[in-house]
Amino acid sequence: MDKRSRKLLEEAESLARRQQFDNAIKSLNALLEREPQAIDALILRGDMHYAKGELEMAEHDLEEVLAMSMDYKPRLIYQLGLVEYDLEKYEEAAVHHKAYLAQADERDRRRERVERYLKNAEVAAELRRNPVPFSPESIGPSINTPGKEYLPAFSADGRYLVYTVNYTGGEDFYYSELKEDGTWTKGQALTGVNTLENEGAQSMSADGRLLYFTGCNWPDSYGSCDLYYARREKGEWGNLRHAATPINSAQWDTQPSLSANGDYLYFTSTRPGGFGGSDIWRCKRGLDGRFGNPENLGPTINTEGNEQSPFLHADGQTLYFASNTHPGLGDFDIFISRMQLDGSWSEPKNIGYPINTSAGEGTLVVSLNGKKAYYTTDQNTQKGSPLDLDIYQFDLYQEARPQSLTYVEGLVVDAQTKEIIEGADVLITAEGKTTTFAQVKTLEDGTFLIVLPMGENYAFEVSREGYLFYSDRFELAGAFDLEKPYELSIPLQPVPKELSVNGEQPIILKNVLFVSGSAELLPMSEMELNRLVELLEKNVKLNIRINGHTDNVGDDAANQVLSEARAKSVYSFLVNQGIPTERLSYKGFGESQPLAGNDTPEGRKLNRRTEFEVISLGAQ
Repeated sequence: MDKRSRKLLEEAESLARRQQFDNAIKSLNALLEREPQAIDALILRGDMHYAKGELEMAEHDLEEVLAMSMDYKPRLIYQLGLVEYDLEKYEEAAVHHKAYLAQADERDRRRERVERYLKNAEVAAELRRNPVPFSPESIGPSINTPGKEYLPAFSADGRYLVYTVNYTGGEDFYYSELKEDGTWTKGQALTGVNTLENEGAQSMSADGRLLYFTGCNWPDSYGSCDLYYARREKGEWGNLRHAATPINSAQWDTQPSLSANGDYLYFTSTRPGGFGGSDIWRCKRGLDGRFGNPENLGPTINTEGNEQSPFLHADGQTLYFASNTHPGLGDFDIFISRMQLDGSWSEPKNIGYPINTSAGEGTLVVSLNGKKAYYTTDQNTQKGSPLDLDIYQFDLYQEARPQSLTYVEGLVVDAQTKEIIEGADVLITAEGKTTTFAQVKTLEDGTFLIVLPMGENYAFEVSREGYLFYSDRFELAGAFDLEKPYELSIPLQPVPKELSVNGEQPIILKNVLFVSGSAELLPMSEMELNRLVELLEKNVKLNIRINGHTDNVGDDAANQVLSEARAKSVYSFLVNQGIPTERLSYKGFGESQPLAGNDTPEGRKLNRRTEFEVISLGAQ
């Protein structure tokens, strides 16, 4: 180059160092008019266009450079690929990343990084070639406004919604309730939780009575952002509490996701011991009701980059989260991973285009039945206007749905007075499991709600001090897409202080089961029989009779014998557990006392039962 051209290049380099990109480009344009083959000037102008976000012009300059020489500065090959990736030209980006790797030797310090770029480009190209079904629509004008609404959280029944808003420069919670016509009531501020500080990024318990959320820069916080919780009692939110240690740390702790049965709390944290910037962690609730030390979800989920926005579906095994490092289309993409039988996580799968785009995607929330998903978008922001964030919903395609679920919603009352019973223990155990699946207490209005994944059978018990217990059974093994939840009204019978004139109502032991056609107890019966043992030990005045019943299939005499043999098996179990024989008796009724018609499988199933009946009250 001549002296004038060299002066223009030095001038452009100086302007670039001071980040005066427009003036630097003017000097480079003047230079390249004089010296079109000035390769260093082309490289610098490409850098300036890239810094300004002028990707097409940066691509043009890099292509010209590589047309002159592929080996002058080999790094420009993969840098062109990065520009093409940002332009969503994923196939072209992959070509240039491959070209760089083909000429790089094994000692190249950029090799590992470019291999990651190549993987991203190949995955992005594949996602664009195979779009997934996606037809989003607004959740409705009663929620969405020209302001910012985002991060929805729903109760398990889908009837109660809490979301974050930012209308005045600070974050607050609003709530809405689903009407009978399928629309939402107008959003209202969540008094009792909102403060003068920022609160957001919330997760609600299945029954809609407990809210975990993020508070930033609160007076009692350990770090920049900590987790807090609040409770809803008698329709009012309050009782705010700092989640404290070991959940919170001096680092960034945010974005909670509470499992449906309340056993695990997932959240995002930058605490030490992770794999990258922000990782997803979880705490397990102990038998004392307190959460234990956080555990990292491990390198299958977490990377050297950032993972955030976890949403654990109510099935307890499907995790949706955002990552900027797992291969995808843009800044943050949404991924899905499923818990395996051994407790490990499956390799995260990109949820697909156009749900994910070249822009950043955040939290994805999925309904209980897995059919509907919710997310936040800024697509309604008008050019030159303030940011407008809205909550949208769409039908989630089949492959990205979680396991099928239903829920049990119940009201527990006194069988005699019909008054509600607060604090009754509700216990659900999956068949064949030794640990409790879910355990809750009825709330102040006597209600409870528990989510049940399909594919298993469950034993169900309700008990309260001073009452005989209630049992039920939910057979969901092999059942799919059960649209209607279980809605139960449960009358608990008080432990009798004296026998009524008409006798006491027998209590059916719905989880006492036998080998077909036999009096041999199945192992799964022991849990409920042990509950009966506890009842008798606590109430030593109770003398009971075990009653056996059958359906009308087969010979009358054989059914009579079978019913008596089954009643005796339960009697023998109780005796072996230390219950005195003088407090026990048994009787078989055969098919003589049906509860339903025997002309349907459902009716016959109801008629095949074992029950206990209080027949006398002994001395204390």
